[in-house]
Amino acid sequence: MKEETITLFRPVGTKELDLIEATDFTAFPPRLPEQPIFYPVCNEEYAAQIARDWNAKYNEDKVGYVTKFEVRTDFLDNYETKIVGGKTHEEYWIPAEDLAEFNRNIVGKIEVIAEFRG
Repeated sequence: MKEETITLFRPVGTKELDLIEATDFTAFPPRLPEQPIFYPVCNEEYAAQIARDWNAKYNEDKVGYVTKFEVRTDFLDNYETKIVGGKTHEEYWIPAEDLAEFNRNIVGKIEVIAEFRG
């Protein structure tokens, strides 16, 4: 029987993508001390909006990427989604201390599905 998963997305800049690549696209890097929450988003449209309108404009290299990945449903059942704007702005709030366990519940590889340049 196939494991149940939920498809999530995350907009990232080049520095974060380099750290993901260093794990062979299997994990997200630890959060910085000033980043207490990890925010994977629930749809590609929202991830693309952030990558295009924020990362590609404000990151030092003016590039934003959208990643796509699968996470075990039974793990995500421990967290609620939050709507943080319009109805498409839905995301999970994963405490930084839970990120290692989140990474262990990623099924398959983290894929880069879009790139935006400022």
